[in-house]
Amino acid sequence: MLAMAIVLWFLSALTAFTLIERFDESDFILEIFSALIAVACYSGIVIIARRGTRLTQTLSAIIGCGALLMSVFVAAYVFLQPFIGPGLMTLVAWLILLWSVSIKGHIIASAINRHWYIGLSIAVGVFVLQSIFVEFVSSTP
Repeated sequence: MLAMAIVLWFLSALTAFTLIERFDESDFILEIFSALIAVACYSGIVIIARRGTRLTQTLSAIIGCGALLMSVFVAAYVFLQPFIGPGLMTLVAWLILLWSVSIKGHIIASAINRHWYIGLSIAVGVFVLQSIFVEFVSSTP
């Protein structure tokens, strides 16, 4: 299941790279490394919480949901952007992103057997870490 989720995530990222003209090769590579950071963080949290037996299913769920939500974003961008314009599309993209963070929070909370707000806090922390990484790499000349 994990291998299938990874393949689906890779295909959805490749679809975004292909269909959205703003994305280029560096964005694609940056997305892969950003995802690896998230996977490492979530893996570490599951292991530290002594729930290592849930690691494969947790990563499958997080990566699979990421692939599904990236596909939703690509479909929304391709089909809605011509009608609603780039300004409103940015709002839709942010809403999908916020939704993905809350879903990942729910998944990690269930995996480590904690309340949903703990999972949401972890997911927000991982998102901030990914954002810092992307900003650092993007701003480097």
